[in-house]
Amino acid sequence: MICILLVAGHGTVLETQIKNDVTGLYGQLTGVPKALLPGIGGKKILDFWWETVNTRQLFSEVYLVTNADKYKHYERWATANDFPVENVVNDGSTTLEGRLGAVADLELAIHSRKLQDDIMVIAGDMLCADQNFDIAQVLSFFRSKPGELAIYYELEEGEKSSSRGIVEVCPETHRISRFLEKPQDGVTALRLASVVFYCLRKATLPYLSDFLTLQPQAQDRTFGRFWEWIINEQKLPVFGMKLPTGFQLIGQVGLSDYTKWLAHYSAQQQQCPAKPITCRSYARVGLMGNPSDGFNGKTIAMTISNFWAEVTLMESQTLVLLPHPLNDPTEFGSLQDLYCISRKEGYLGGLRLLQATCKKFYQFCSKQGIALTKQNFTLKYDTNIPRQVGLAGSSAIVSATLKCLMKFYNITESDLPKPTRANFILNVETDELFITAGLQDRVVQVYEGLVYMDFSKQLMDEQGYGDYIPMDMSSLPPFWLAYLSDPSDSGRIHSNVRQRWLNGEAEVVEAMKSFAALTDQARVALQGMDWSRLAQLMDENFALRRSVYTEDCLGPGNLKMVQLARQFGSAAKLPGSGGAVVGLCLDQVRLVEMRKAFQEAGCVFCVIVPYNPSGTIGTNSQD
Repeated sequence: MICILLVAGHGTVLETQIKNDVTGLYGQLTGVPKALLPGIGGKKILDFWWETVNTRQLFSEVYLVTNADKYKHYERWATANDFPVENVVNDGSTTLEGRLGAVADLELAIHSRKLQDDIMVIAGDMLCADQNFDIAQVLSFFRSKPGELAIYYELEEGEKSSSRGIVEVCPETHRISRFLEKPQDGVTALRLASVVFYCLRKATLPYLSDFLTLQPQAQDRTFGRFWEWIINEQKLPVFGMKLPTGFQLIGQVGLSDYTKWLAHYSAQQQQCPAKPITCRSYARVGLMGNPSDGFNGKTIAMTISNFWAEVTLMESQTLVLLPHPLNDPTEFGSLQDLYCISRKEGYLGGLRLLQATCKKFYQFCSKQGIALTKQNFTLKYDTNIPRQVGLAGSSAIVSATLKCLMKFYNITESDLPKPTRANFILNVETDELFITAGLQDRVVQVYEGLVYMDFSKQLMDEQGYGDYIPMDMSSLPPFWLAYLSDPSDSGRIHSNVRQRWLNGEAEVVEAMKSFAALTDQARVALQGMDWSRLAQLMDENFALRRSVYTEDCLGPGNLKMVQLARQFGSAAKLPGSGGAVVGLCLDQVRLVEMRKAFQEAGCVFCVIVPYNPSGTIGTNSQD
């Protein structure tokens, strides 16, 4: 791979305004080529790009194309920065009217130096907000695709699409389906802007000459026009890779815009290592339909603010994952202490969840064509979600970790939409850690609040995810939660039901359809605030689960908690895989009595405080 840096522009507005500035603030910059102007962090703009591509393992040669008017400036820069002077190409032009055009400058470098390799092209006078992105990721993505590569970014608020080349990118294949060079306002709502940062295959280089033959005028020999021709007319495969950062071509702006963007990007750079990022995800309770989420059923679930997992990310020199002092113990008081902790909480803490999420995140971004910065970080977590009682504690840690990574690397909602995010979290657990799980928990922890979910086979096959509908939380009945203080007796909830379902066993298939029907009825009851009907449906949900999974599978601990709740006239069902029960008691006096009975039975009992993502934590019509 060969890299070519283009710095051959003439007579820019910026250069003229610096020359005519009367404030005296920019006198020392008069006559300085735009690529040698101060950039972010005090270094020249071209210094950044040279440092980025000056890697022999990635590029066999790096060339610089300039004009005759500024050649001496770049020759001096080359000797001062250990850039091979013989690789500075002079295009011979001295005026704007005599310019060759960007595509012609590229072809000049290729033909004059007899280059026969894949080419990376970068505008050397381009400000880049992210001073740490990994160019090796760009090359890796280019080599994984059967075509050319164009880098793009998402326009910031205030940036007009009419000043950029706008791309339309297929989210599945990452192929650019359409290129619009500086479209007029109102022509497109797209906000993905291409910049002069491309990779071209050796086999495609002859198209440069063909394009130049069609465009005899220098003002038409721009890369924007070239890509419009290649993508829209020639239909060559060109793929897009996103850099989650910002770019500004200095040759296209005046002095005020140059100083504005330089200050803006410099401020972003200074803020990078500043405050730690802390994100929470909440425990969930399955109110209806579970466990049919793993069987193309329907469910309703709710996040609760009683229990949460919190992850904190801090920028650091190396990547560090900190073990939790309680959940990832490495030191014990005695062998008996190790035995008791292992028996109650198992062997697997949260550290593996952090590691698996980071690994999957890098893999996802590489596959999706998102080049990440080379910044490192330290991750730590905390959680008060009781372990092994089916409240989605593992997925809460994964979800909170993903939130932190998205914020740190500036990954947007369009890069990782909520339905895809839920699939991502599930894949971390199933593909990386071999945890048996369904989508319900991950969906409700991503969307947060009270969510109706339809996982029908048709939806899953057609779009890769279900239909997820947030529900009104303005007035909810007093749900309660109880869980075993010793969850070792919670049973093997999923048992052989999945295999029976895959085998098409009629009893299981019909049961999953019945779970879905109960969910639809519960949705109507919730919308109509018919709490008596909702309580009845919760009991029916448990009865159906009991018949399909059998009492031996559910375990005596779970059965005892449900039976205890029934003694006080309360509805009760399992909110997850086992070890806890969620219930609805409409008699406040009996609710108090029931709490006492559960506590005397050695269980932990609490009234649920729903987590409402709208900003208020929980609303409860009978609190």
